[in-house]
Amino acid sequence: QVQLVESGGGLVQPGGSLRLSCAASGRTFSSYAMGWFRQAPGKEREFVAAINNSGGTTRYADSVKGRFTISRDNAKNTGYLQMNSLKPEDTAVYYCAARFSGRSVAYGSVLDYRTWGQGTEVTVSS
Repeated sequence: QVQLVESGGGLVQPGGSLRLSCAASGRTFSSYAMGWFRQAPGKEREFVAAINNSGGTTRYADSVKGRFTISRDNAKNTGYLQMNSLKPEDTAVYYCAARFSGRSVAYGSVLDYRTWGQGTEVTVSS
């Protein structure tokens, strides 16, 4: 089982960029698919982006497609979410998640994941 710690959140102006990181403990990180989700106040947690265990397959929510990029460095046990052209509606707590997977699948549902980080807050405001 891995443990996840997010970092990189903060306050940014509309149109700006942030890069979130998700550091995983354990030596089997490359066996885990990863996802990023977010939760705004008063709303349910929603899917943002996902990547399979090797990094060769990705998927995105329509709301972030073309603006956000998910990636991972298995040698560093770290996943990333590069967020560009940020909008006020991107304001939320962002969570990374992982699930053990031997398949080349990028999972897009909250229910697919068993391990979650504590979250990092992103605020997009002028």
